[in-house]
Amino acid sequence: MRILFLGNNWVGWQVVSWLKEQMGEIVGLVVHPPHRARYRDKIIESAGVDPEFIFDGSKLRQSDIITKVRELKPDIGVSALFGYILRPEFLRLFGSGCINIHPALLPYNRGAHSNVWSIVDETPAGVTIHYIDEGVDTGKVIAQERVQIEPVDTGETLYWKLELACVELFKKTWPLIYSGRATSVVQNPGKGTYHRVRDMENIDEIDLNRTYAAAELINILRSRTFPPYPGAYFLHEGKKVYLRLQLLYEDELDTESG
Repeated sequence: MRILFLGNNWVGWQVVSWLKEQMGEIVGLVVHPPHRARYRDKIIESAGVDPEFIFDGSKLRQSDIITKVRELKPDIGVSALFGYILRPEFLRLFGSGCINIHPALLPYNRGAHSNVWSIVDETPAGVTIHYIDEGVDTGKVIAQERVQIEPVDTGETLYWKLELACVELFKKTWPLIYSGRATSVVQNPGKGTYHRVRDMENIDEIDLNRTYAAAELINILRSRTFPPYPGAYFLHEGKKVYLRLQLLYEDELDTESG
């Protein structure tokens, strides 16, 4: 199976590395441009693709790029935390479709920052492998796994739980996809949630003159606790004051006396 891999972030690096270990035939690679990329160099190194067949993810609409990808004759596209929307003309290049690894339990938390919104909206968290269609995270679901949100989880700890679960689910599911034995189910179009990157602006500023339920405020603060990112804040004399939470179970507390 000839694979075009589209990846970013730690998950992209781990998945492409594993595919190479499985002797996957990666004929082309699509990465984010440097200013939007994470783990770009490691992904490129692990993929082992000729530089001629490494493409900029921000340019996939260009006709010359589409032509070059078509000439590679990829059977399937594998997307791992890839941040660009794929257009129908591009998706039609794959005889076996294009699959995506999404760090959310679809149809909940389509779009961006699922680690934040699972906590804020109190929606189920998890990871999903699905076919890519013309929508955003709306394609048929191949496999899913739920991830438990604990009371002590922050945006950071849940993020890493989801990342690890993405990689493990892919490893379990890829043999079924590769052999043509994977099944898929249609998502319920009237169910679920969707968030854009800019939706974070609606929760980041804590209004000191507003009344919050305790659970709502705690969820906002812990969801946005992800150093080194600044997170939620309130305004004092025109300056932003940032807040982070430390959450511990009682048996994790320091028992030192003194």
